[in-house]
Amino acid sequence: MPAETAAAVLKFRSLQNQLRDRWRNIQEFDTSAADIIVLPSLSLDQRELNKVEGCYHYEERLLFSLIRLRNPRTRVVYITSQPIHPSVIDYYLQLLPGIPFSHARDRLLLLSTYDASTQALTQKILDRPRLLDRLRYSINPDRAYMICYNATELEQTLSLQLNVPLFAVDPALLHWGTKSGSRQIFAESGIQFPDGSDLVWNAADLAAEIDALWQRQPDLQRVVVKLNEGFSGEGNALLDLRPLQDGSTVSHDRVQRIQAHLANLKFEAKGESWTNFQTRISELGAIVEQFVEGEAKRSPSVQLRITPAGEVELLSTHDQILGGPNGQIYLGCRFPADETYRSQLQEMGQRVGEVLAKKGVLERFGVDFVAVPKDDGWDLWAIEINLRKGGTTHPFMTLKFLTNGDYEAESGLFHGRNRQAKYYLATDNLQKPHYRGLLPDDLMDIIAENQLHFDTSTETGMVFHLMGCLSEFGKLGVTSIGNSPEQAEEIYQRLVQALDAATKVPQQLQTYHLSMQWNGMH
Repeated sequence: MPAETAAAVLKFRSLQNQLRDRWRNIQEFDTSAADIIVLPSLSLDQRELNKVEGCYHYEERLLFSLIRLRNPRTRVVYITSQPIHPSVIDYYLQLLPGIPFSHARDRLLLLSTYDASTQALTQKILDRPRLLDRLRYSINPDRAYMICYNATELEQTLSLQLNVPLFAVDPALLHWGTKSGSRQIFAESGIQFPDGSDLVWNAADLAAEIDALWQRQPDLQRVVVKLNEGFSGEGNALLDLRPLQDGSTVSHDRVQRIQAHLANLKFEAKGESWTNFQTRISELGAIVEQFVEGEAKRSPSVQLRITPAGEVELLSTHDQILGGPNGQIYLGCRFPADETYRSQLQEMGQRVGEVLAKKGVLERFGVDFVAVPKDDGWDLWAIEINLRKGGTTHPFMTLKFLTNGDYEAESGLFHGRNRQAKYYLATDNLQKPHYRGLLPDDLMDIIAENQLHFDTSTETGMVFHLMGCLSEFGKLGVTSIGNSPEQAEEIYQRLVQALDAATKVPQQLQTYHLSMQWNGMH
């Protein structure tokens, strides 16, 4: 390692060590002074990211962090690629309980790079020295820290240039959040996960690994091929092996037949092809796993946090809502996960967290599972680890900040201020073509007219995100909070009906909405 690089690594770790001393200031409702830089950069492989429609608006998903302004001594700097519509900012600030709007607004600094390119936001910031200077002048480094969507070498570089600690995983440890790294952690944790392969970098080796897996699992019907750094299921593809089941013995010829059969992969991402997917394997690497079969499968997940003191904290469980051609793309979630396997999720997640903590991992992470029913309950198979914030982060944090409630690990339930259990449905993908053209101000009118806004007296209602996505893509993010699963569903249905009515959708088109994906979940 070059001396300059080694020095940078040491300095970054020294900054992160400051988080241990500042940990009390990072607690959600502490009254100590803090300057928080919110960096919602999706520093992911840009070709994979662009598979997500309206991906550049996902910088808005961290706007729940503005709830931190309820602490009257906290200042927040929020940076985006393009300016956020003022109505969107006003919407979030009006949700703050007990804080005058003007007081919160005075403690919020919004910055933008005015750059709509596909380059990662953090890189855009690093390329603008005067913007970096403004950031430095806007914070007190003795009380500041930075939070992000995901941490890479870009975020590490920004942390060093600002001399501000980054409350996120050290980029040197990101391997443990890849598909291949997740499998290693599961093995060390001693929890069940699908049989599969190590990392491969070309089609020939992929075919050989599929054949080896098939030899170990003679009854195998399908396998999943996963790009090592894919996310939200967009980098997954399904291969049906049944057309190759002709009773022939294992041989070099079968490996060649498997390799030729790879052209029949069924991709989750729209417009993906085997020709392009091959190039992504050579760039990112890939693994293959057995496809967990089952008639009534579910996709639960557990979220945890590792503190700067090395403690593993349980945060939440969810039942994920998946869609796409083969049901592997993340669309939304229910909170909490089904009670029949909720405690099992928590226990397995805790074991994963303890292994990650020993490796020095920091901050939030999630573990995704596949659940298959059996005679005496459910079989849980660990699928992957996400060392970053995810689709379940913002709805849960929004619930926590709005209600000032607590998650109870023993029951797996969340209780608001009045000790009422809370439930929600959340999605980033309430999307219909006829919603295109709706502006944020139009959405505010619809919310007000139909009384769909969050009600602080009952702690129920809708909370919105991705509002910048609505006009161009007809796509909206929502969290529907209720005092029961049924109430959360009912509120969501009211929103869909209100949006459809406002866009004058014919009755026969009003039958399609996300709740169809939720049938049978509870």
